[in-house]
Amino acid sequence: MKEQELLQPYTLGDLELPNRVVMAPMTRSRADNKHNKPTSDLHGVYYKQRASAGLVITEGAQISKEAVGYVNTAGIHSKEQVEGWKQVTKEIHEAGGRIYIQLWHVGRISHPDFHEGELPLAPSALNPESEVYTPEGQKETVVPKAMTKQDIQRTINDFKLAAANAMEAGFDGVEIHASNGYLLHQFFNSTSNKRTDEYGGSHENKSRILFEVIDAIKEVMPTHKIGVRLNPSLNGIFGMTMDEDTIPTFDFIIKKLSSDYDLAYLHLSEPFNDVSDIPYAETEIAKRYRPMYDGTLMINAGFDQEKGNAVIKRGDADLVAYGKLFISNPDLVERFENNLELAPWDNDTFYTTGKEGYIDYPKAKATQEA
Repeated sequence: MKEQELLQPYTLGDLELPNRVVMAPMTRSRADNKHNKPTSDLHGVYYKQRASAGLVITEGAQISKEAVGYVNTAGIHSKEQVEGWKQVTKEIHEAGGRIYIQLWHVGRISHPDFHEGELPLAPSALNPESEVYTPEGQKETVVPKAMTKQDIQRTINDFKLAAANAMEAGFDGVEIHASNGYLLHQFFNSTSNKRTDEYGGSHENKSRILFEVIDAIKEVMPTHKIGVRLNPSLNGIFGMTMDEDTIPTFDFIIKKLSSDYDLAYLHLSEPFNDVSDIPYAETEIAKRYRPMYDGTLMINAGFDQEKGNAVIKRGDADLVAYGKLFISNPDLVERFENNLELAPWDNDTFYTTGKEGYIDYPKAKATQEA
């Protein structure tokens, strides 16, 4: 089993990964403290338990107070949060692991309850018609504030400051969350972006903010430590609806990323749901974008051990990111290596507080003995 494609080493920028199994970023809502900071007894243990992954990518960490849209999520914009993350990176590095942090702004997937009554920000004043869980419980989303150019520039700078904080906290790199219906993704989509200025309309304009974010982050860290996450065929989630211009927009973005930026990686998601009946959707993301992207390509969504090995063997991806499997199998790499049965996860504890369903999933007996 040592010859599995997933278990082969890989060079990622200045990191030597012992395998190609990546822990995907996942919101877990365990930062239930005054500063919304990670803690060593929860986050530190959680990530250290999974340090055998080739690369760990943290949960999305909000880049500013304006970026918040979920309860109890850890940020990367305050001194207290940076100090908390220092303990996390220390734990995982001492265990021999490698860790990136995902930089996150939810945009319109938020609520005034998070912003002292102020409206959340978005490319355009369009309600995603979704629900968010606020400190006061589940609530309907509202019509957001269309960002001014000043708002956009401040947000770009917030990404830059968050990246600088990440370097101070000891992370090996950052992943820009431009996916899953959140702020940057909202700019890419014609159904959520109705702007008529230089941030709307053409492929170049709709994607402008992403490249300005990357260029800003490049001022505080090397490009080979920056990853970007995209989800080209997201449909029916958070008010995101595909149209005939969606895939061409992502084609433009990915070709430009390939030609103009020496990124650590491009992280793509296969469709989260069935889009086969949408004529302008792409059902095979890795297969479509592998020829367009010359750098390291990471793929996720719906992969098991067999499918992960197969996508690498075909040459459609270099790394495979696993989400829920890593929640219930902290020793996922060792289970793959020894072809062991995988433990099921508990949906009910994904977003709760405390240790249950977070750091109490045991390793398999065989991997403990090894």
